[in-house]
Amino acid sequence: MDKLFNIYLNELLEWNKRFNLTAVTDPEEIRIRHFEDSLTVLQAIDLAEQSVVDVGAGAGFPGIPLKIVRPGIKLTLIEATRKKAEFLKHLINVLGLTGVEVLWGRAEELANYHGKYEVAVSRAVAKFPLLVKYCLPLLKIGGIFVALKQDAVEAEVAEANRNIEKLGGRLKEIKKVRVGELARSLVIIEKIK
Repeated sequence: MDKLFNIYLNELLEWNKRFNLTAVTDPEEIRIRHFEDSLTVLQAIDLAEQSVVDVGAGAGFPGIPLKIVRPGIKLTLIEATRKKAEFLKHLINVLGLTGVEVLWGRAEELANYHGKYEVAVSRAVAKFPLLVKYCLPLLKIGGIFVALKQDAVEAEVAEANRNIEKLGGRLKEIKKVRVGELARSLVIIEKIK
């Protein structure tokens, strides 16, 4: 597992020289702010065999670290930027990951993927009212959406209440977590209808 994270780190730094994947370039900071931060999702939901979609996957966070530690999940990474989608395909190949699909496109344009997933995750993509519109339609009834957000997220979540309700969701919990010095909120929404 550590070996895969080391390969990931090296590939990320190498590709980052050619185009911007991350502003964080210190290896130890990448481990904390990207890898460990991504794994906080496991404090909100236990993953084993579920179908998981990562909306706005960027350089693979949180989806790829979750796949590394929970190889049984079926993972779809949605990324709108072509170069980032190419990086993800390359990374999956280099890491030898199976059961991973990369979709180059915008979540709101992928109607044929609606109602397909048990879990949706997203990190640093959009304001919460918009993020809910991207993620909730992708979930099956009974599915869970976990958004990794900054610590102070309550006002943003309150703004999203109408969208959450309209899209069949219900706020389950805002879970506070720490990653090194970083304070985070995991916003957990259930798809109830």
